[in-house]
Amino acid sequence: MLNVISLVGRLTRDPESRQTANGDTVGGFTIAVDDSRSKGPNGEKQTLFMDCSVFGKQADTLIKFWRKGNLIAVYGRLTSRKYVNKSNVEVTAYSVICDRIEFVESTAQMNATAGGEGAPKPAPAAPVAQSGNLGSVDVEESDLPF
Repeated sequence: MLNVISLVGRLTRDPESRQTANGDTVGGFTIAVDDSRSKGPNGEKQTLFMDCSVFGKQADTLIKFWRKGNLIAVYGRLTSRKYVNKSNVEVTAYSVICDRIEFVESTAQMNATAGGEGAPKPAPAAPVAQSGNLGSVDVEESDLPF
């Protein structure tokens, strides 16, 4: 059996931080992910909202650099829990425990999404080696499936 999930989506709010009993940081956040296979009654895209948690140094980085609207990639495992809500109905809630999170946008895009000049600036990404005749590739956001 294998429980692996990878998602790319936008943060729906600024990440929240809390501490465990032993002092480790836990970052909690929700991402909005387009469900490209399912359409609404009028043909519109459906959006899934996934609750996520990340721990330790990655949580510290998340809290420091990411803001509402930033595009993020998460890799981890899917968990579920059951509870009875206020209406006395049993509900199953799903969330992602992240093993790894990554920046998907450039620094300029992140700053624009997060509110411009006052937004925290993330560390620069490692340069990507180019090979052969690839040169630079321009990708329009409308070309992306999410």
